[in-house]
Amino acid sequence: MRKIYRPQLLTDLFKQMPRPHRIGLVAASAFVGLLILLPSEKVEASRHTESLILETGKRYPLSMTLTQSDVIIEQDDEPQWQTYTVKSGDTLAKIFKRAGLSPKDTYAVSHAGEQAKTLVTLLPGDKLDLNVIDNQFAGLRYALSPTDTLYIEPQEDSDELLSHIDSKAVEVRHNFAQGEITSSFWNAGVAAGLTDNQIMHLAGIFGWDIDFAMEIRGGDTFNVVYEERYIDGEFVGYGDIVAAEFVNQGEKFAAIQHEDGSYYTPEGRSMRKSFLRAPINFKYVSSNFSKARFHPVQKRWKAHRGTDYVAAVGTPVMAAGDGKVIEASYNKYNGNYVFIQHGEKYTTKYLHFKKKAVKKGDIVKQGQTIGYLGSTGLASGPHVHYEFLVDGVHRNPRTVDLPKALPIDPKQRDAFMQIAEQRLAQLGTSRRIMLAMQ
Repeated sequence: MRKIYRPQLLTDLFKQMPRPHRIGLVAASAFVGLLILLPSEKVEASRHTESLILETGKRYPLSMTLTQSDVIIEQDDEPQWQTYTVKSGDTLAKIFKRAGLSPKDTYAVSHAGEQAKTLVTLLPGDKLDLNVIDNQFAGLRYALSPTDTLYIEPQEDSDELLSHIDSKAVEVRHNFAQGEITSSFWNAGVAAGLTDNQIMHLAGIFGWDIDFAMEIRGGDTFNVVYEERYIDGEFVGYGDIVAAEFVNQGEKFAAIQHEDGSYYTPEGRSMRKSFLRAPINFKYVSSNFSKARFHPVQKRWKAHRGTDYVAAVGTPVMAAGDGKVIEASYNKYNGNYVFIQHGEKYTTKYLHFKKKAVKKGDIVKQGQTIGYLGSTGLASGPHVHYEFLVDGVHRNPRTVDLPKALPIDPKQRDAFMQIAEQRLAQLGTSRRIMLAMQ
């Protein structure tokens, strides 16, 4: 049965409550009643106006005051570069057309100064960055090298374009490589971490003193200091070999690069000499010089007054030194041959060419191609037979004493000796480090 609470029952309950509870309940009731009886604050549409009467259906202007902190305006002034990769057959005009630019833009860019002429020789794979705004040319960026970038941009308040090259600073660091020859110089260079170009460069530095095709022996060693180049801390490529040592059959050779790019001995004598020890790439080896040998074609022992260098047919053969071609002909023994006179004292001879590259009377420079290796004449296989004569007498081109190298310019000697001291110290450090690692 549901209970019904009457007023007298509430009065009885109140009387039964403890005295502190009755006091608290009375105080709370009085406070609520006071809030109900007090008048509320007059409502205003704005504290800044005395009165505001709004009519339904009527539009009213809204006044707003914004401070700089109230609004954040994002501005993007950076160029919006779009990269285009040069394809086979591409020209600047074709790339500009793909970008939505006009022939007028192409003409203006290609004539934006002397530096813009590099855009005429774009190669497949090159990257060209364009900034195009509303089909209008706004900028071009083209990397000429890891360090140099060409920019072409419109000038302010002018229809002309401005071109300039932005060059990044290159940090040069030095690294080391050492090797010992067990099978071949090439393999030793690869094992030491040298690139193909560095191996060829190293052979070129000592090519006036060592015949890399015939004189290299097991146990020969080399020690190299070379440059590494960095931009913003990122490796971008190798620089020059700045110092090197080569120990060949117990004989030590050393080379230091001067500021002019040339190489000198630590004493200041030029590494470059009148003659190269070998007229062909060192990677190919054949028979040694000897007073007598068994001729593979004539099947008899006979004097062999030269050196045979084996290589693939068509391999270029170069002049060992500057001189004048005194013979360039053919016979059944020599095949196609070339003789070069070097001053009054020296003559070099080259036999069995597939094809000659010079004619009688030509003036040639050291390293110039004078013919292409073959097997014409009395030859058992493709090779070039090389002879070196001093005053008409055959001499071993690998061991004959050559004219002394010219020393460094006396005006540059003091500066070079300071460089040489530093480089020799680096080579010594490299030797100690490699020795400690072993």
